[in-house]
Amino acid sequence: MNSVLLSVVVPVYAVEGYLYQCLESIRAGLSAAESAAVEVIAVDDASPDSCGDMLDGYAARHGDLRVVHLSRNSGLGAARNAGLEHARGEYVWFVDSDDWLPPGSVRAVLAALDRDRPDVLLVDHLRVHENGRLEADASSQVLRDPTLPSLIGLQHTAWNRIVRRGLLAELGLRFLPGWYEDVPFSNPVLIGAERISVLDRVCYHYRIGRLGAITATRSERHFEAFDQYERMLDWVAARDPEPWLRHRLFTLMIDHLLVVAGNDSRVPSRRRRAFFRRLAVHYRRYRPAGYPADPGIKHRLVRIGAYPLYAALRQAYRMVRTDPQPSPVVRPGIVSPPRQAQAAPVR
Repeated sequence: MNSVLLSVVVPVYAVEGYLYQCLESIRAGLSAAESAAVEVIAVDDASPDSCGDMLDGYAARHGDLRVVHLSRNSGLGAARNAGLEHARGEYVWFVDSDDWLPPGSVRAVLAALDRDRPDVLLVDHLRVHENGRLEADASSQVLRDPTLPSLIGLQHTAWNRIVRRGLLAELGLRFLPGWYEDVPFSNPVLIGAERISVLDRVCYHYRIGRLGAITATRSERHFEAFDQYERMLDWVAARDPEPWLRHRLFTLMIDHLLVVAGNDSRVPSRRRRAFFRRLAVHYRRYRPAGYPADPGIKHRLVRIGAYPLYAALRQAYRMVRTDPQPSPVVRPGIVSPPRQAQAAPVR
């Protein structure tokens, strides 16, 4: 009988300043019995710094870390897949190596998994700024409505959902190559799940703005988001989804791509027009039947391909906007108290 309930897969690349904090946070405070139910698999994605040696040293000292070394750098998705191939747990949790788990997170996750036995367990998170400030994510409010139409709006990442490993095999889901690899993974696991549980507790600290992170890197590779959305929508279309789901996913796609287009830290300014044109093509190609003709000014500009008007609107907004009201600050070490997990069938 398999005694491992949870496999934690940690892809590692160029994070030597954050790696030990991540690894230490996973097993912190666990009892011997709880530790026996968890395995941690770290995947060295041919990291150019000392991460590989750090992992081997950590494994030698602690004896409870399995290390996989890739012979060449393959990207975040491939590294996660490599860890998944070595996983033995009933469930898998993909934890990024520059992030960390607040105290009690794994214990709370184990208890929720053992109690509910869901296909997917969703957890809350806090965003961590470089100055240490913690803030809630705007999408976290959807966790209070554990139904699929609401949960589709949760930030689409791999690390805020713990997935039954067998479900991934049943759905034929793996991480695909390229940037934005979470897109064709995160919502499909929800759509394919029969039972989703929500643990309304902060179980993850997501570091934002880190130098070298994809979301803070200006690159042509942000165009790869289009390919990932194509893969996701094609996967969903093959399942003959209901109209509401087509509309919901389309809106999320356009909104997300507009965020990418307007972010100075992502698309190079000289390529913003080309990105917008590609977005307009995607809009026309994937707009579902019955979709509202006028869902908002930005959508309207994309639909008609009006880049000059979009650029003018973007510039005007940047000139007149004021600093947003500060988000509530959560002091380091303080996490949301555990609440009763909610489990709900989604069919």
